[in-house]
Amino acid sequence: MFVLTIDQRGSRTGTDRVPELLADLADVPVVRGFERTVGDEVQGVLDDPDVVVDTALRVLRDGGWSVGIGAGAVDEPLPASPREGAGPAFVLAREAVEAAKSRQRPVPVAVRGADAQAAADADGVLVLLGALTVRRTPAGWAAVDALRAGGAPVGGVTAHAAGSRPASPRPARRDEPPAQDVVAAALGVTQQAVSQRLRTALWAEEVAARPAAARLLTRAAG
Repeated sequence: MFVLTIDQRGSRTGTDRVPELLADLADVPVVRGFERTVGDEVQGVLDDPDVVVDTALRVLRDGGWSVGIGAGAVDEPLPASPREGAGPAFVLAREAVEAAKSRQRPVPVAVRGADAQAAADADGVLVLLGALTVRRTPAGWAAVDALRAGGAPVGGVTAHAAGSRPASPRPARRDEPPAQDVVAAALGVTQQAVSQRLRTALWAEEVAARPAAARLLTRAAG
């Protein structure tokens, strides 16, 4: 099981963004839905590592959040509210979000798990993916969002454009061609320009790395 604890950065001097985040995450497939826990913190329980990766990267793209992922067991039966949940995954998620808040972290995401080595490996891959996400240019995101809006699979899930609520995940199909002609028409640019934007955005590298992060999260859960 996976517990995500997400804390707003700089909340003491900024506005409360928790309601906005909860609305954005409302359609994420979960075991227990995201809720405000204390202050400007949100927590949810998930069982699909691909969805965990996708959710963490979505939140990092939004900016202003620290993301902690705890991978491990939870006490059963799991209460209806994650606020009342207990077990190793909840403790690990707390440790992870505190680590994610460190100014020494290049990207505010961290993983802690029952298998410490696998968790460290997952942490490293997610930090790399997170760095790619937060450094992608608006032009790169426009191409990626248009491609995903057309149903392009990412790892084990298919998501719609960021900023809209994603459809429920479905298995990725390896035979689905990249609809770059459709993306080019939507953006009003050439297919060559779309290809260049996707290369610069390291989109293919992200697609290749997401499943690795998900597999490492599964191992981290023990």
